[in-house]
Amino acid sequence: MMTRIQRMTMNYHFSVEQEAGSYLFSFFGFNGTAGVWRVSAINEAGGWKDRTTVEDMDLAVRASIKGWEFVYLGDIKVKSELPSSFKAYRNQQHRWTCGAANLFRKMGKEILMTKEVPLWRRFYLLYNFFFVRKVVTYWVSFFLYCILIPISVVIPEISVPVWGVVYIPTTITLLNAIRNPRYIHYIPLWILFENVMSMHRLKATLIGLFETGRVNEWVVTEKLGDATNKSQLIEKPYTLRDRIYFTEFGFAVFLFFCACYDLAYGRNYYFVYIFLQAIAFFIVGLGCLHPTLKFRVDFNAIFNSNSNPYPAH
Repeated sequence: MMTRIQRMTMNYHFSVEQEAGSYLFSFFGFNGTAGVWRVSAINEAGGWKDRTTVEDMDLAVRASIKGWEFVYLGDIKVKSELPSSFKAYRNQQHRWTCGAANLFRKMGKEILMTKEVPLWRRFYLLYNFFFVRKVVTYWVSFFLYCILIPISVVIPEISVPVWGVVYIPTTITLLNAIRNPRYIHYIPLWILFENVMSMHRLKATLIGLFETGRVNEWVVTEKLGDATNKSQLIEKPYTLRDRIYFTEFGFAVFLFFCACYDLAYGRNYYFVYIFLQAIAFFIVGLGCLHPTLKFRVDFNAIFNSNSNPYPAH
């Protein structure tokens, strides 16, 4: 399930965000996979820099404000690999989210003051690419769907407009359904999971904006790759600290209380959504998304079989 959810997220990122940026503004955040650069563009932009944890995005933004244009070719397919565990996925999301917010802090003024690109491209970079997609998105997802709606059932004075409860989620669902028709039945799970991850991403965003704590922490994403050695595939046993995410678990308790309160005293049906969201937080908080030993042994058997899982083309 995690693989399919990640597939939907990455499909939306490439097929919508990247292609739209390329088509409308000749820019998209280069993410280090299957990209071809002109050496002169890299040199003019100032080369690779390790000042953030998103050095590929950093290079792309610097090249863009130097006037270089980007072209995204969606018909070319290359192999990529997802994180091998939920812990690795969390580390990856922290690095990407924190790095992008930190890059916004470092380059915001430079993007605004540059005279080498038109005003509309600078506006797109500052407002759409950074402010909306790298900062505001996580605030809205977390505070609206995980705090305001649950609190509104306990405190009647807080009201959430119908567009926030119905119209926006429906629009997001339809947009993703168009891009992922094969996995349309996973979209409700995808929305619940993304709301859970919005807490983790919001924390990473704040760390990046204020340059505190783990702002420059680089944890290499764990992937299985072409490993065929059983010892490489079976990870060390998880400790309680590794398996239990106390923040998510505590928030699940809060949501469960709000859902029960709405069921007992409320006049709407918010408890249906809140119960589902609480279950999603419980699943993450209790570490139920960690790979099990049985899964890794079976995966090892696949790699040790005579058939090649990656046939040559």
